[in-house]
Amino acid sequence: MRRWLLAGSILVLLVSPAAAQTPADKVIRGFAGMTTAFLEIPGNMVRESDARGPAVGIPLGFAKGCGMIVPRVLVGVWEFMTAPFALPDYQPILEPEYPWSYFEGRGPPRR
Repeated sequence: MRRWLLAGSILVLLVSPAAAQTPADKVIRGFAGMTTAFLEIPGNMVRESDARGPAVGIPLGFAKGCGMIVPRVLVGVWEFMTAPFALPDYQPILEPEYPWSYFEGRGPPRR
């Protein structure tokens, strides 16, 4: 088992291009998509509430979030399994790149 992990790690390092997105980024994105897809629900609720107000944003964001869980997991599996290969590229397939990215830059209002 150790040999396979070592061989896989070396392969990932050798295939890695000199770009902003690398196979390591793709593995992390894939693992995050598979394990934290549930963040799509509150994330979409936040996004839609910011765009449309809470009365429309919360139920609409809940529905969109529930609908995005399956694609987030499937894309996560795809990115995790194809990390050593540039299929289609090392760029993220879904936006936002990570499920927790919905919450970045948010915080209490500043005075």
